[in-house]
Amino acid sequence: MALPAALSAAIASELGAPLEHEQPVFGGDINQSARFQAGGTTYFVKWNSSAPGAMFPAEARGLQLLAQANAVRVPAVIAQRNADGACPAFLVLEWIETGSKRGTGNTMARFGSALAELHRHTAETHGLDHDNFIGRLPQPNPPTPDWATFYRDHRIGFQMAIARKRGRLPSRREDLLTRLMDRLPDLLDDVIPVSLLHGDLWGGNYLIDIRGEAVIIDPAVYYGHREMDLAMSELFGGFSGQFYDAYHTAYPLDGYDERRALYQLYYILVHLNLFGESYGGRVDSIAAHYVGYRR
Repeated sequence: MALPAALSAAIASELGAPLEHEQPVFGGDINQSARFQAGGTTYFVKWNSSAPGAMFPAEARGLQLLAQANAVRVPAVIAQRNADGACPAFLVLEWIETGSKRGTGNTMARFGSALAELHRHTAETHGLDHDNFIGRLPQPNPPTPDWATFYRDHRIGFQMAIARKRGRLPSRREDLLTRLMDRLPDLLDDVIPVSLLHGDLWGGNYLIDIRGEAVIIDPAVYYGHREMDLAMSELFGGFSGQFYDAYHTAYPLDGYDERRALYQLYYILVHLNLFGESYGGRVDSIAAHYVGYRR
């Protein structure tokens, strides 16, 4: 597969070498992607002619922030440009040569411990110094001292506004979610560490490299409650038991089981807005549970 000519030329200019051995890479539903060689090194590139101008810069900044934590491996950012004439927006990353698809027990245990170490990187406020994206949807990250306020306004409330515009917020659902948002200060303790998060940590967003090390990709980075990453990791089948055992040994949690579905609600709302009403019933049932929940 040949990359678009303008894209190849732009990447060659960035890397100082012509592109060779281009091959398509499949797996995402937002961007096109490929692997290629330049100057004897293999790289990965994703591109999109209609990407929002902030999308690839935000992803690059998120990967760099995760890399600075030096806890979990991420692909190195090589080059990034926004769309320019015939050249689409693109992001060039280090190519990760993969081994086992999901990893052995020891690999997943090391991954769990590494995620715990990532979560020990903290900040003064929830959010980030820039907004980014979760999938194709914008994700606002205004610095906010109070976690319940951040989760209410910039996670649940923001997705509700998108759902309303897309006709996916019937009156009963809106009523349940509104009542739930009113209850969040009671449901969420605000005295928590403000942890650095991957932000979209499901099974499709990590790889296992040829050394048996986990590599996280496609982040939606911000600072928040670390249980968000764990809740997302359990939403679509979960990771291995060794992963969770190692995480909890390295960084124990208290009361997470009570909040798991509440934090999964954000990601299910995202899926409702991306993929439609097949996720509506789960939104309704979680909201109804917490509206009536007493702790």
